[in-house]
Amino acid sequence: MPIPADWPTSEAEALAEQERLRALVEPYGPGPAEGDLVAGVDVAYDDERDLVVAAAVLLDHTTLRVVEEATAVGRIAFPYIPGLLAFRELPAVLDALAALTRTPDLVVCDGYGLAHPRRLGLASHLGVLTGLRTYGVAKTPFTFTSTAPGSERGSWAPLMDVPAGEGGEPGPGEGRAEEVVGRAVRTRTGVKPVFVSVGHRIGLDEATASTLHLARDYRQPETTRRADSLCRRALTDLQRASA
Repeated sequence: MPIPADWPTSEAEALAEQERLRALVEPYGPGPAEGDLVAGVDVAYDDERDLVVAAAVLLDHTTLRVVEEATAVGRIAFPYIPGLLAFRELPAVLDALAALTRTPDLVVCDGYGLAHPRRLGLASHLGVLTGLRTYGVAKTPFTFTSTAPGSERGSWAPLMDVPAGEGGEPGPGEGRAEEVVGRAVRTRTGVKPVFVSVGHRIGLDEATASTLHLARDYRQPETTRRADSLCRRALTDLQRASA
């Protein structure tokens, strides 16, 4: 999965690219089927060496059994700018996915999809670039708002982009109507929710159901837990090797 030759290197170029790609997002589609392969992706940084380590862990969506793992190391491709993190992380993530010998039917990202000021978080960006079905599961609601879902596992509440009111601070929804951009989903009874948003080629109901299945034993989906652990181990190994 090669990185486009014209990968943005400035904030202005990245913003223009987000505006171009957002029109290509398909925020609907089926969820995973029996026996489908689902990948979790995550990254870890070595800021001192200007490196990013990405991990892709492939699971059987039905059994949650790990089928394959891959990592990739690359230079950080873009400065840290809120709302543009995909441009830092995607090159390494694409390399990790390309290192898998099998193509996932679904990719779950540790981050956002449509729950993004320009409706192109990492999950949506990844989906449009690769054509893969994607969605995001984040630990925080970014700049959006939701009421607390019920305390029981499986409860959810809409994650809303609410325009700033008169005299209020401008928000990501300024100038637009109120819009649902995801869901706060309770994956464990009595534990704080995660925030699910569509990436590409999957609907919100389907992404929510998949998240609850993948988060069978923990707050975070098993895809995220496994990918986070793998990229941290790979980063530790890299740092030890270069010490």
